[in-house]
Amino acid sequence: MLNAPTYNSASLKAELNEKGWRLTPQREIILQVFQKLPEGQHLSAEDLYHELQTKGEGISLSTIYRTLKLMSRMGVLRELELAEGHKHYEINQPYPHHHHHLICVRCNKTIEFKSDTILKTGTKAAQKEGYHILDCQLTIHAVCPTCQRSLLPI
Repeated sequence: MLNAPTYNSASLKAELNEKGWRLTPQREIILQVFQKLPEGQHLSAEDLYHELQTKGEGISLSTIYRTLKLMSRMGVLRELELAEGHKHYEINQPYPHHHHHLICVRCNKTIEFKSDTILKTGTKAAQKEGYHILDCQLTIHAVCPTCQRSLLPI
């Protein structure tokens, strides 16, 4: 099973130091924002930038993009391809909080769901090939019932 570590400032600092990087104040602030997000909420880089601006944090958008990419590669954050045409991010939760997404391509309504079968299949495939799994996600793009009704002729 996927058992992503739960990151705090100390564990992120240790892993960054191991790779020769530093836990900058900007990285720590960004981690804290994601730790405080309500479950089910995702942020794009632009959303994060605006949220930090309202809190008086002067972190540039380019720093945000670099940090989000780094934290995604480390497995701290999950990078999501949602229907809006740009990436969103959320904290990578360990099993059993791991979930997948069902997205309406017309109204962008997103539903999160859990599936042990998907996670088990992904984990088994990764282990068979000798990979260390950081994340396993399925995104289903569909049309929700409301949008389906609006597509019907009158």
